[in-house]
Amino acid sequence: MTLTTTTHLNFGGTAHQALEFYRSVFGGEVSITRYRDVGMPAELPGADKVVFGRLDAADGFRLLAYDIPGRDDSDPAETAGTTRRENGTTITDRTFFQSLQADTLGELQERWTALVAGGSVIEPLAASAWSPGFGMLTDRFGVTWVLDVRG
Repeated sequence: MTLTTTTHLNFGGTAHQALEFYRSVFGGEVSITRYRDVGMPAELPGADKVVFGRLDAADGFRLLAYDIPGRDDSDPAETAGTTRRENGTTITDRTFFQSLQADTLGELQERWTALVAGGSVIEPLAASAWSPGFGMLTDRFGVTWVLDVRG
């Protein structure tokens, strides 16, 4: 038996935009199923939102996403929570961070630059005691990423 795990991100109305953003960062193909596609009457609010979205990249990178029913938040922190650094400590109310590892600093830097556009830096990408490159950021959709070069 083979097991895999894939992150399933929950959004307050921006799942389609988020998946397209991640496609621009990681490449691949996006597939979208909307609530109206699975029987919700098209005239109801939210029928055009994502009930099942998926990004599959050729290198194996994959994300799933959907829009939380009845949510249409303009502030990602309302859905995702917040993370910050304070006195050398990471302070967060999130239940998880999305980890991204690369083989080289160059590859990591490319993804960092793309992900942080429109987002915020929590910990700048720099050498650390355990990696030639480590950093944390929250992207424009409220997802906090921990990026590092594999040891």
